[in-house]
Amino acid sequence: MKTLLTFSFLFILLSVNAQLVIKNDTLFRTADQMLLANELFESGEPFAEALGYNLDDLDPMLPNSPDSVSYATGIEGYEYSRYLLGNVVSRSGIGLHMMWSPRIGQMAAMEPDTFDGKFTGGMVNGYKEDDELMMMIHHLGMLANQMPFQNPFPQFAEFESGNPQLSQTVAPDFAMNFSTLRWNRRQFSKVLNPAAMGQSLWKQYFWAQDMLGAFHDSLDATIDADGVISPDSAGSPKFDPNNNVFYGGNNLDGFIGQVLTAEGINKIIFLLNNLAYNGTDLGMVDAATYNPENGIQYFPHKIAVTEEIVDTMLPPKLSSLTVTDANSHIFDQVSLLLGTLAFKNMMDPSVNDPAHLAYHEVFDGDPFPAAMSQSGMMGPYDIMAGSSMVLVHNLLAMHFDNAAGTFVDVSGLNGAEVDRGNEISAVNAGYVLLALAKAANEFAGMPLAQMATDALNAQANFVLTQLKDDNGGYYNSYIIDSGAAITTKKAESQAAIARGLYAAYQLTNNADYLAGADAAYLFLTDNFYVPQEKIFRTEQGDNTAMYNPKNLAILAGGLREAALVGNHPEAASIYTRFFTKVYNPMLLAEAEASGETGNDSDGDNIPYVADGNVATVFAAESEYNFTVASINDRLQQQADLSIYPNPVQSQATISFNRKDFTNTSISVVNIVGQKVQNIKTNNYRKITWNVHDLNEGIYFVWLESNGKPVAVKKIIISK
Repeated sequence: MKTLLTFSFLFILLSVNAQLVIKNDTLFRTADQMLLANELFESGEPFAEALGYNLDDLDPMLPNSPDSVSYATGIEGYEYSRYLLGNVVSRSGIGLHMMWSPRIGQMAAMEPDTFDGKFTGGMVNGYKEDDELMMMIHHLGMLANQMPFQNPFPQFAEFESGNPQLSQTVAPDFAMNFSTLRWNRRQFSKVLNPAAMGQSLWKQYFWAQDMLGAFHDSLDATIDADGVISPDSAGSPKFDPNNNVFYGGNNLDGFIGQVLTAEGINKIIFLLNNLAYNGTDLGMVDAATYNPENGIQYFPHKIAVTEEIVDTMLPPKLSSLTVTDANSHIFDQVSLLLGTLAFKNMMDPSVNDPAHLAYHEVFDGDPFPAAMSQSGMMGPYDIMAGSSMVLVHNLLAMHFDNAAGTFVDVSGLNGAEVDRGNEISAVNAGYVLLALAKAANEFAGMPLAQMATDALNAQANFVLTQLKDDNGGYYNSYIIDSGAAITTKKAESQAAIARGLYAAYQLTNNADYLAGADAAYLFLTDNFYVPQEKIFRTEQGDNTAMYNPKNLAILAGGLREAALVGNHPEAASIYTRFFTKVYNPMLLAEAEASGETGNDSDGDNIPYVADGNVATVFAAESEYNFTVASINDRLQQQADLSIYPNPVQSQATISFNRKDFTNTSISVVNIVGQKVQNIKTNNYRKITWNVHDLNEGIYFVWLESNGKPVAVKKIIISK
């Protein structure tokens, strides 16, 4: 009995390191998950290409080929980013439906009464918005030569949070029919939050610009834009169905890119028309004439939504909005600004690189209106530029403390006066630097660019003089008139500062900013990264790391920029090892594009989404205990136990290296701790193991010497 108890205890102890411990998989915070989606996108294919990889060499069905860095960046991270966007903008229903969006409403109001039922199979219900939406979707499908998906939930404004655990099983045809991917609407926090809307907008841009930067033909072959080739009729912005040129790099990209753009445009129109707050009421802000000196209008942190059911066959409709948190949070405003600036760049009619030559065709009147400089009427470009200017002005007016030379996290209005807080976090300091650098580039040659640059320089210098300590690390926050908050340093603080200072250096070429960014990166890797574990502590010296989508996003961004801007080549490998150890197991389900074809076909312990009940999102929180893990690592290093191949189909080779092990034996234990097989070694250090008598599943192979366990290895039997 004593032997059995000892064996069971050691089994439990050692198997803790088999995977990260998920602590919360029932909460989806939209802003955090979409920030992760954005940093994963930039740390995906663009990162792989910048590192010199040829994406044509990558195959999702060949893990870690040609190596782990290319696969984690060019396949896994890139596709995980796509999963998150798909959940938010078309599958989950976590927001306000596009049927009730501003442009659909405006267009429906101009249709005759006979329009009702025209595009919905004769379903006359007293509403024309559903027909207008269907007409738009089918038009976009025609422009891309792509059949629209079934049962999507396209939306234009995202809610703050929801529960990704589904009340139904995902059907095998989920990729084209989204009906089983819908989340439970009763478990949404029906609150509009600018960060959720902004990070989603930024991600909508990332995919739209990627998808619409070229054309394709009827055979789905990509056609590069050259300023002459066009999907349109000669001399007209209207689509020509006979010239065999369609929008987007392929059928699917063209359709999705247009839908994402339509969602983003409607979101910002809604924001400007409905969510501007003057301290008393919600209303409209005129982006063309806005000046905060004439009265500030900003976007508050939380706005509760009340919906009504107008017809059982139609999506719920917004009926009222109520401000529940009137503060202005800097991360909210920065998130919106990153999205609007990005779309402004994509829609800019003055940029003429090959990708923009393709975008010009998208924003010439069909499918989307041209800029005011071309048409005389405000178009999407002007909307994105105007909203960006409103956001920059409000950042400076509400969040920048001129006397201290820093932005602050939270502010509000007390009557007509700004009531500014006194604390700035390292994370927000880093990301406001990123947003200001992008604003300065986008408004180059205008007074706003100089205002953004001046504020960036002040903030960057504040970071270097007030947030940095003598050891090279950065404090988590700073309180004006009190000083740096002396709390245990966090990994996310170092990564965010690196992210921001690298952006500041790229804008200004100030070597001090580069040195400060490098210091943050080196402090991060020297004090938080544990090489033998291939994982980061989240707080300095703490043996229990707590991960969530936001700190994973920030770490991805900081490590990537250290590799690309700071020229630290090891950063890519560190990121990849950390990605495999933490990001992968925190993903709750995956689909074909990252190598999964059913069950757990790629052997990474992430289930296939079909036949499951959870969305393809990341867990809200996970835990890793370094103390327990190090026991396993010491035993493993002592024996150097290896099993190949893993997963095992029929037989595998088991080997270990220690010559001084005697009386060795190998046991096979199933997932519930039962010993199911003994393997005789005769003290050979390499043996062949047949698995014919074992069922498919997860097992643990134990190596013992003189009756004591010296190593354990998890294996998967897949027949």
